[in-house]
Amino acid sequence: MRIDPAIGLSLPRHILKTIILGQMLSLFICGTAVTSQYLAEQYQVNTPMFQSFINYSLLLLVYTTMLAFRTGSDSLWQILKQRWWKYIFLGLADVEANYMIVKAYQYTTLTSVQLLDCFGIPVLMALSWFILRARYRLIHFLAVAVCLLGVGTMVGADILAGRQDSEGSDVVIGDVLVLLGASLYAISNVSEEYIVKNLSRVEFLGMVGLFGTIISGLQLAIVEHREIMRIQWNWKIALLFTVFALCMFGLYSFMPVVIKVTSATSVNLGILTADLYSLFFGLFLFFYKFSGLYILSFVIIMVGFILYCSTPTRTAEPTALPQPSSTGLDNAALKLEENDSETPAITVQFTRGEAVVVSTD
Repeated sequence: MRIDPAIGLSLPRHILKTIILGQMLSLFICGTAVTSQYLAEQYQVNTPMFQSFINYSLLLLVYTTMLAFRTGSDSLWQILKQRWWKYIFLGLADVEANYMIVKAYQYTTLTSVQLLDCFGIPVLMALSWFILRARYRLIHFLAVAVCLLGVGTMVGADILAGRQDSEGSDVVIGDVLVLLGASLYAISNVSEEYIVKNLSRVEFLGMVGLFGTIISGLQLAIVEHREIMRIQWNWKIALLFTVFALCMFGLYSFMPVVIKVTSATSVNLGILTADLYSLFFGLFLFFYKFSGLYILSFVIIMVGFILYCSTPTRTAEPTALPQPSSTGLDNAALKLEENDSETPAITVQFTRGEAVVVSTD
């Protein structure tokens, strides 16, 4: 047992490790959010698909190349040969989830995005229940409720701090985009958990990098080519793009490691604090107003996260099919041969006097 000085609780080592790993992911997300906002506010650069394309290209360069040098059943060719269509759908879900959440900010309010984005957590739990056969206890549902209460507190702090400046051009479209994006994130995360626990982390990242690059590249050429042409490049903009790409690459590379030792649901609960880290940076970069509710919301989310991690979920065993009582045709034939070899041969002879002579060998 160790003592966490931040909250004054005695925590097992595995829970403390999970908290630290989750907050590292939150910091990566914070880095992507802060750099994107800085690009938008200071340089009027809004290119979410181009930024995603850079990340997928890095994944392609590193992890798909690693798969290309593998041999045997887990080589790039064999993976594409057996599961190419599954990874197309996974890449599409991941690319569009990223795009829809960012695009939603143009139509709806920050409050709606923050609240509706949490819709992905129950979707993720439902998919984990049916696909991964995860089984939850009452404490897990209570923990999720506590985390969502923390998000509600954070949204309340945003409203009191006056961060809701824009009402959005079309709230309904924005809210639908958030719900769709959150659902696609859930699909991507459940798929990621299945792949990293049953196949390999490199396969997941390599395939997402390959198909994510193709899909985001095509979408980029269609919807963002004009925005890219308008960018007035200088070393500051290039630095912001670089920091974003490194944070996103670190998030994608590190998240499978965390999911493998925990679960997709616990990871998504842990990264709820990412918005709070972004707010703390925003106090200095964008001159946000501070509210004590931000600290309260952080504490509430962390309490819910610790509560969730305190009791492990269990995995339901697949239902065993009843075995047939017969041994099957092949086995039955084998059994007959064995019986023939064990049974003594019987010879029956008929003589003229109708007497029957029976002998055994």
